[in-house]
Amino acid sequence: MQQKVILLTGASSGIGYDTAVALAQQGHKVYAAARRVERMEPLRQYGITPLRMDVTDEQSMQQGVQSVLSCEGRIDVLINNAGYGFFGAVENVSMDDARNQIEVNVFGLARLCQLVLPAMRAQHSGRIINTSSVAGKSVLYYGAWYHVSKYAVEAFSDALRMEVKPFGIDVVIIEPGAIKTDWGIIAADHLAETSQGTAYAETGKMMADNLRNMYLSNTISDPAVVRKAIVRAVNARRPCTRYRIGRMANAIVFFHWLLPTRWWDAFLRLMGKRKLM
Repeated sequence: MQQKVILLTGASSGIGYDTAVALAQQGHKVYAAARRVERMEPLRQYGITPLRMDVTDEQSMQQGVQSVLSCEGRIDVLINNAGYGFFGAVENVSMDDARNQIEVNVFGLARLCQLVLPAMRAQHSGRIINTSSVAGKSVLYYGAWYHVSKYAVEAFSDALRMEVKPFGIDVVIIEPGAIKTDWGIIAADHLAETSQGTAYAETGKMMADNLRNMYLSNTISDPAVVRKAIVRAVNARRPCTRYRIGRMANAIVFFHWLLPTRWWDAFLRLMGKRKLM
């Protein structure tokens, strides 16, 4: 297997951390980027280089990309894995929180693509792997701004793929369903906090409880399925355009497409009014 130089964001914990280890163990040269660089120090034992990077900070992104190019002279793969979910009723979520959701999940991802593209074009090869979600194909109750961000990642990646294909650059989208990580707990906490004391308090609390219970249960997929999909996308000679993975991922997208809009809305409202687990 040919060694590739890889820049991976969101690597301080969870899927990003495990993916960095898996890729390094295959012999790739991995640069792991995140805000909390101290949490990535154990990665050094695998030959991974931690980088302090905040995807909302232009200077740190420029410095991170330049650091990799200065050391290696190339970047073969960019894995945009950084992101989070902020749930809450549209009326309750502040514009600052909404902007930060888009800044992290969309603009940070897009800016890193811009920063690596000149080098990839010059070497006439490269691969950009963007972590999206089935949330970019379907909409859940109280998830407006998170869904906006993931729909944007889908559209951005499709446009980018067409633009850079003539330069030998692939663009791949990872579309996980419900994955057993802290994502659901964080989203539930945001939803409960923003709903408290508002007109959405009752259904917001119920949805937050349902989210929390689901992500603490064993009914959803292990994070390993995402790690494996990213590794496949890195190593494949001709990667798939999309890797839709995890339990319920295909079913959610299919029924969102199949059901009349009012039926889908009614189903989700029902979820918000009763305890599911």
